[in-house]
Amino acid sequence: MAKAASGKTRKKYEAQIQKVSAGKLSEFTSDTLAIEEPLEIRIGIGKEHRAISITMRTPSNDAELAAGFLFTEGILQSKNQIKSIKHCGKFPNNQNTIRVDLAENIEIDFKKLERNFYTTSSCGVCGKSSLEALNVAGAKPILQTDLPKISAEIIHNLPETLRKNQTVFAETGGLHAAALFDFSGNLVDLKEDVGRHNAVDKLIGKQFLDGNLPLSDKILFLSGRASFELVQKAVMAQIPVICAVGAPSSLAVEAAKNFNISLLGFVREKRFNIYSSDIIL
Repeated sequence: MAKAASGKTRKKYEAQIQKVSAGKLSEFTSDTLAIEEPLEIRIGIGKEHRAISITMRTPSNDAELAAGFLFTEGILQSKNQIKSIKHCGKFPNNQNTIRVDLAENIEIDFKKLERNFYTTSSCGVCGKSSLEALNVAGAKPILQTDLPKISAEIIHNLPETLRKNQTVFAETGGLHAAALFDFSGNLVDLKEDVGRHNAVDKLIGKQFLDGNLPLSDKILFLSGRASFELVQKAVMAQIPVICAVGAPSSLAVEAAKNFNISLLGFVREKRFNIYSSDIIL
């Protein structure tokens, strides 16, 4: 079982600003911003360890982020493959590198990982441009046919529940959120990050480390748009329903249809669009 990294992290930053309104300059005041810092994810097997990804993220839940990234990329399949997860160096002074040490019997094809995994807070995993990439990662369609129907009223209530639980966003206005709900609309977990893909990796990574996968009876709710790489991560975790406050991309819709995921967009103000679904009343 993985031993998660520990320590306190800062999610917020206080900046001194002056406001301009109607051409008038205010006195200096304080503005709360979301923190954005790089995280290098390294894999270790025995004495060998290599960096495989750098992502810009909000410091917090780094162990879940690393585990979720490795799982949704198809590199790991079970939490039992992980021996430990820890920051390199003394935490929190050196909190921007995290190492995932794997069990000695695990084999990783490092040459296969040599492609550029660099990600930013705005784009997601580079190189994920086709549906074939999902098949290579070992993704499987949602096969369940006995899922219960979800009423429109339950979907309508999700955005308000999300907003009430976005503690850091309420202060900064600068974080994406990813949340898990059950089919009755109850909040299971929520993670925030400057990168929408990081928020999803943190969310799925927590469930991965807790041994709760597959998430075949859960709804993934996104505070922004639904892009292809976010559908990819849901497919890997076998999440059958994705709801997004914003619009989906064309490739996200294609992926949702190919992998039997119910995809809803513009879920806000008591309305939503159905792009792919057979379980919404």
